[in-house]
Amino acid sequence: MFASFEMANIQRKHWAASSEFGEALPPSLFSQSKMQRPVTSATTTPASPADTPTEPAPGPPTDPTGWRRVAVALTYRDFRLLWTGAMVSTIGTWMQKVAQNWLVLTLTGTSSAFFLGLDAFLGELPILLFTLIGGVVADRRDRRQLLLMSQYVQMAAAFTLAALVYWDHVRISYVLALSVATGLAQAFGGPAHQSLMPLLVGKEHLPNAIAFNAIQFNLARVIGPLLAGGALAAFGMVACFGLNGLSFLAVIVAILSLRVRHTPAPRTTRMGEELRGGLAYVRDRPALHGLAALGFSATFLGVPLLTFLPVFTQNVFKGGVGQYTELMAFAGAGAVCGALVVAWLGKFRHMGRTLLLLQMAFGLIITTFAVTHFFWLNALLLFAAGACMVMVFAMLSSLVQLSAPNEMRGRVMSIYMVAFRGGMPLGGLVSGWLATLTSAPAVLQVNGLLLSLVAGWFLAKHRDIRAL
Repeated sequence: MFASFEMANIQRKHWAASSEFGEALPPSLFSQSKMQRPVTSATTTPASPADTPTEPAPGPPTDPTGWRRVAVALTYRDFRLLWTGAMVSTIGTWMQKVAQNWLVLTLTGTSSAFFLGLDAFLGELPILLFTLIGGVVADRRDRRQLLLMSQYVQMAAAFTLAALVYWDHVRISYVLALSVATGLAQAFGGPAHQSLMPLLVGKEHLPNAIAFNAIQFNLARVIGPLLAGGALAAFGMVACFGLNGLSFLAVIVAILSLRVRHTPAPRTTRMGEELRGGLAYVRDRPALHGLAALGFSATFLGVPLLTFLPVFTQNVFKGGVGQYTELMAFAGAGAVCGALVVAWLGKFRHMGRTLLLLQMAFGLIITTFAVTHFFWLNALLLFAAGACMVMVFAMLSSLVQLSAPNEMRGRVMSIYMVAFRGGMPLGGLVSGWLATLTSAPAVLQVNGLLLSLVAGWFLAKHRDIRAL
């Protein structure tokens, strides 16, 4: 499986085998090109024939056009298998999310707000702490095996929680411990999945594959809670946890069925040296650390738009849960449409310049949303914001993937994902604190302007990203 507070939490739970509302971003939750400057660090490992798949993914028989172009990534057998398994698994994750939040609420009563936040924090912490190490391991070991181990651990955590609830032995400490275990598994499975993805499709179709991961995530975001509501009403929380555990089998079968093989070249250097080599590689390439900075700014300043939707619904529009779900639906529909646009575009010239223009537009839309107080106009702005958000996230991930050589991809992607994922909780925390001092609309106005200014600065000053 393969991840606002809500989006950061779900991307955390299944980044390892999906991707993101973006990384997705989350999904959150999948070309090789040499960079202009050679690797100067002695700790990096040179490219090797053993570091490439022994059976490259076969491409589409003809140059795709029309709707076939939109879904070109699905013409690759291995990607199609993994995408289908991820869809099933991410639906299961959303089912567990709904049930687990309700379980925490039931167990903690008046302290539920604190423990809901603590559960999200403890699940995210291992990813932020160990993802860089996971990237090194992904470059040293068989990435399929790492993915399988990650799925086994997460499946065991889901079944354990189902058993604890069924036999009425569940405690809040057990729930928190299982969230830590899940986050730790994803810290190693996530970089393996991200670095394996370019081996499943042709280089020119990688942006299409990443866009389809965003589509998968957003469809599951709609289907999962609906199924969870029915399962909770008919069978209780244990059914959601058990079905989520079973859903991992879809990903496990898909991984075992992959024809692509990743056999890393023998390593003579230590893991610490390879980690430093990965950091040096990104540091010496302005385009890569510029993309990481853009990813951090996009999540730090952009995701609070979704975090504050309940506040806008209640305080600005004087509405309730019905209007909140309508706003979320508009954002989700925009995200799917944005992902379809990226899927249709695929790899094209001036992706870097287009990315920066879209991020500028995203910031302006956030600012306009914050100063507009007409429900249906704000709903349309959310549609546009959802489309821009997923397009920015997908293009960022595509450009990083396309810029990383295979033997360094695990480390490069882990560094990018720490920046990208780290912006979500930090942005929510800082924006939430500032909103208590001023107001949510005021914070979003500033966030939107800053996001546009960051993109404008890169557009004016950062030639390396403009040239991508």
